[in-house]
This record gives sequence, C-alpha cells and structure tokens, in this order.
Amino acid sequence: MAFISNRYTRLIGIEHPIVQEGLGPFRTPKLAAAVSSAGGLGTVSMPGMPVDIEAGARTFREHIEECAALTDKPFAVNIPVGVDRDGVVLPFTDVYIRTVLEARAADSGIAAQLRVMTTSAGFPGRYVQLVKDAGMIHQHKVGSTHQAVRAEEGGTDVVIAAGFEMGGHAPSKAVHTFVLIPSVTEAVDVPVLLTGGARDGRGLAAALAMGADGVAMGTRFITSVDNSDWHPAYIQALLDAEEGDDVAFDGVYGPCRGLRNAASQSLLDHTAGDGDEPMGEVELVRWKIESMQRAQTEGDVTNGLVLAGQVASAISGLIRVAEFVPAMAEEAANILRRLAANLDAPLVDAR
Repeated sequence: MAFISNRYTRLIGIEHPIVQEGLGPFRTPKLAAAVSSAGGLGTVSMPGMPVDIEAGARTFREHIEECAALTDKPFAVNIPVGVDRDGVVLPFTDVYIRTVLEARAADSGIAAQLRVMTTSAGFPGRYVQLVKDAGMIHQHKVGSTHQAVRAEEGGTDVVIAAGFEMGGHAPSKAVHTFVLIPSVTEAVDVPVLLTGGARDGRGLAAALAMGADGVAMGTRFITSVDNSDWHPAYIQALLDAEEGDDVAFDGVYGPCRGLRNAASQSLLDHTAGDGDEPMGEVELVRWKIESMQRAQTEGDVTNGLVLAGQVASAISGLIRVAEFVPAMAEEAANILRRLAANLDAPLVDAR
C-alpha cells in the first residue's frame, strides 16, 4: 500500500518516498535490493577509486547486475563527481558513468530497473544531458540553495538537499537540514529530497511539511539486518554512538562526517599540521578511501574512518528493511493526518 503518493514516487515508479543513500566506498547491492523490494529506492554505491579504474568499473558493473538479480523493482546508482583544480571532471567519474550507461544498453532488464543516477560532490556538467539522453532520471545532491538552483537550471530532474548533519561527505556550506530544506524547496520547482538527520516517519513527515517530496537516509539503513556485506563491528559502532561522538573532518571531496576515533583524530591532526610528516595529495586521498573501506570490510573501527551521521546517536537497534520502509511511510502519513485533524479542533486558550 502506498501511504504517501506524490510527484517523486510517480516520477521514479516507487511506492514510498524513501531512498537509501549512496554508501560507498564498498558494496551495497544487497541492501539496495532490499530497500527497492520494500517499495523505496535502493542505491548501488560506487566501489571507491582503485588504482586500476577499469577494475573498479568491472566491480561496479557486477554490483549493478547483482542488485538487478535480487529485485524486480527500480533502483539507483550513486557516483560522486570528482573535479580537478580547473573544474575538469576526473577520469574515474567518466568511467563509472559510462559503465552505468553500458550496463543499461547491454541488458534491457537492467535498463528497465536502473532508472536513476544520483551524482554528488562536483556538478556533473555535460554528463547531465548524457544521462538524460540514455533515458535515466538524474538526481544531484547539493548543500546550498545556490547549488540547487544551478542543478535545476542544468537539467537535473531531482535535487537532494543535504544538511550538514549527514554522514559521509557533507556539504561545504555547513547549512543544517532545518534551515536548508525550506530555502531549497522555495527556490526550485523540481522534486526535492531531504538527506541528513532522518531516521523514521517523524523525519519524513517533517520533510514533507518543509516542502520536500521525500527523504534519503544512509546511517539508518546501514544499521539493518539486511546490510550483511558490512562488518558487524562497523554496524555496532554506529549503534553504540552517543550524542557528540561524531566529528567533521576533511574528506575526499570536502567535509566528511564520521565517528571520533584514532583515524579521524589523525586526519584532524594532519589537516592542522600537527601530525606526522604530511602525505602528498594523491597519497592522502588514497589513504582516506582505504581507511573507509577497511572499517567497512574488516571492522577496524579504531584505525579506520567510520562514516556516520549525527543521527547515529538516536539509533539503538537494527531494522528489517522489508518491514521498516512501509511502516515509516505509514507513520509519516498518520502524523500528518493527526496534525491536520487538530486544525479542525476548537482553539485552546493556553494561558
């Protein structure tokens, strides 16, 4: 049952306006399939930036094919857009975008399911038209109202407005969700998704009240029984997190949010010039990505970067995606019905 139907659910062809965020640099095909099968939109994440980009592209293609085999529902892919100092898109972005388009061109079944490409970090520029010409819906993640307007003007179909409390790579403008979302929804006409801080139906109801068309969540979906590819120690670290246990540090594309540990402190020291002998730019980026992957794959939650949103402090248990997604949509719908009903009640003198 579709408890909330709106222009976003109709555009994508899903039941509930609930999206699983890109969660690289590691595997998410099983989780993506679970979210899509539950009526939301799952996302296959980009598997990092290996030295051999073509090998990374093959891995990405395998993840796409795995997700398509596990669900018959629509799903998305997420590709961060890396740019150099001159604003030129880096080779790995080009290779991964073309990998997605080639996968769809080679398999009509995948083309029918893989309907959405989400880009983040840098603006994808000329790739917007390439994605649209391939028949895909293009979502772009932004961290400011200016970026949202630019994305819409550039042809983006959906804007994902990211509040600074989100996990992983956070917006450089550092505007939090409650301020950002109303400004973005006022400024653009395309559907808007809230990301950063949502974890249940209350967050979805709040997003809809602020003019958004749905929510995208990362941390909430990481902490699920369906996320069997990730190391249990990583998931437990998120469940154990308390308020104040998160920290923003310099990531691959800009600010990044994760848990406080030896790895994030080392990175903060390095940025401040207080650490060991500084690494070169390329070496440092490689260390960051490998550190993120090590936490996810090996469970090294001390010396690996554990990406997580501030909402981790409010999450204490695992969910089953098949039950959680429709229940979250139903909760949001019931909240909005209850609030609407209150408007018809007599005014109460609160003095």
